Amino acid sequence: MNLIIDVGNSFVKLAVFKDSKLKRKDVINLNDILKHIDSLKQKYKSITKSIISSVGKLKDSDISYIDKRFDLLVLNFNTKLPFKNSYKTPKTLGIDRIALVSASVEQFPDKNVLIIDAGTCITYDFVNTKNEYFGGAISPGIRMRYQSLNNLTANLPLLETETPNNIIGNSTESSIHSGVIHGVLKEIDGVIGDYEQKYSDLTVILTGGDANFLSKQLKSSIFANSNFLLEGLNFILQFNSN
Repeated sequence: MNLIIDVGNSFVKLAVFKDSKLKRKDVINLNDILKHIDSLKQKYKSITKSIISSVGKLKDSDISYIDKRFDLLVLNFNTKLPFKNSYKTPKTLGIDRIALVSASVEQFPDKNVLIIDAGTCITYDFVNTKNEYFGGAISPGIRMRYQSLNNLTANLPLLETETPNNIIGNSTESSIHSGVIHGVLKEIDGVIGDYEQKYSDLTVILTGGDANFLSKQLKSSIFANSNFLLEGLNFILQFNSN
């Protein structure tokens, strides 16, 4: 069995896989990571391998602690990958994007795939039928847009995410909701449309923390999978274990 450790800016996702099947997923605070890993190790004694994807602040001492308990792979730009990376600056490519692309080539081999990760940022990543990755785009996520309106203006309030009732906002709050949410939806549908004009057989994956919120409101045909990144990390670990 494999232990997948995805360290974000605020939280840590821990997932236990048996082969390619997700058996358990936990979302915890970073401060609780070692205690929780020990608990999982006790419960799932057959866990032997682990992978760490960290865009947050995981201390070297924590990595060393985990390394002593598992056959550990720390994902970085030097890791052997199941796709051809044609990104011009591979050292700067986010490891979360690497994991998403890896999941796409495992689950949708020999297809043109656009992966949209709607989280803190909205990232777009494209893989062609030859499993070649070229890049994509990065834009502000939903919360970032709400926060920027509050932080960069004198009078606009910070609001919680909410689906607008109408395209026309009749108050400051409803206008913000309309601008943020409809703006994100139009952006995503527009990007998908641009890719579909170039690749008629395009497969679109939507993942990330806001995937469920957005999936019901998008006009485009998509596959929504909130565990896509974890599945990609598990595939990278399997790929490097062979």
